[in-house]
Amino acid sequence: MSTDGDLGGELLGRVFLARVVEPGDEVGGRWVREFGVGEVVRRLRGGEEALPGVSPVRWAGLVARAGRAEPERDLELARGVGARFVGPHDAEWPRQLDDLGDARPLGLWVRGHPSLRTWALRSVAVVGARACTGYGTHVAATLAGGLAERGWVVVSGGAYGIDGAAHRGALAARGATVAVLACGVDRPYPRGHTALIARIAEQGLVVGELPPGDHPTPSRFILRNRVIAALTRGTVVVEAASRSGSLATARAAQRLGRFTMGVPGPVTSALSAGVHELLRGEATLVTDAAEVIELVGDMGELAPVRRGPVLPRDLLDPPVRAVLAALPGARAAPADEIALGARTTRDEAIARLYELRALGYVERHGDGWKLTRQAVMSVRTGRDPS
Repeated sequence: MSTDGDLGGELLGRVFLARVVEPGDEVGGRWVREFGVGEVVRRLRGGEEALPGVSPVRWAGLVARAGRAEPERDLELARGVGARFVGPHDAEWPRQLDDLGDARPLGLWVRGHPSLRTWALRSVAVVGARACTGYGTHVAATLAGGLAERGWVVVSGGAYGIDGAAHRGALAARGATVAVLACGVDRPYPRGHTALIARIAEQGLVVGELPPGDHPTPSRFILRNRVIAALTRGTVVVEAASRSGSLATARAAQRLGRFTMGVPGPVTSALSAGVHELLRGEATLVTDAAEVIELVGDMGELAPVRRGPVLPRDLLDPPVRAVLAALPGARAAPADEIALGARTTRDEAIARLYELRALGYVERHGDGWKLTRQAVMSVRTGRDPS
């Protein structure tokens, strides 16, 4: 990569274009692919020979922005906050971003010490509603903490709500997390997360397409989401209303062939309606980090099989369980009746009844047998007599 003072150099050229072309602009991406960075920069600087695919008004606007671009100053401002510019020809560039085609970022501003490419290889996005519930906050933090403890990088957008909970969960587990911002990496947004984003920059990475000092807009938030989706192996949505912006991340992940997952919430909650709609489609239901990793991880990284608690009666041999099930719940019964219910002989039933008496399940009442009070309670509460 050229780093000389010529704007035709790859580094300065892309820094220049990052100031002129909006994130996700497929027309600009096509120009770079077809004409090369140097030629696009030359035409924008000259302003006379328009590039194809834009109206005269839009071209004039781009040329005006080009006249104010100062790539050397942007690099200096970035260095002041410990950030660097990473382009597609850098070793640190995550190759999965190339899946975005002409909407691929021209480059990324990266603040923090780890390698973005290395971290992105084993990363999962955790996103969701800004106005979340306590349930959503708890689930996001627990999920992110579990992923971080298992060596996965948690990627989110640094916003209030689910994003912030996911970042904090990963940090609390002393794990890795990446915040992808819709503004300059030197300008934390929202302001209330200034301390959180500073901590992420120290312990993880803060990433953005926009040059230093640039501010977020509604469209930039939506376009930022495609980077989160492309950067990671899969996206988990925790709480999202039907019009939540986090659903854009999930849809981008689906278009890119990434795994899309959702954590279910109460069916009465409007904040989970968007997640439930995803789950009715192609998204996969997950409830914890192990289930996420089973989907996005390597072969053999399986989640544990979900089972209820193992009770003492579960350990009884089948013939003994059959005799226990044949006893009436509220009265004593003779051995003949119990044998009939258990589909066995009278002698076999009596032998099993003595086993059950020794274990505290039944007691003798004259010529009959009856469930003990503890055994009756165990049927109602799920606890066995002991």
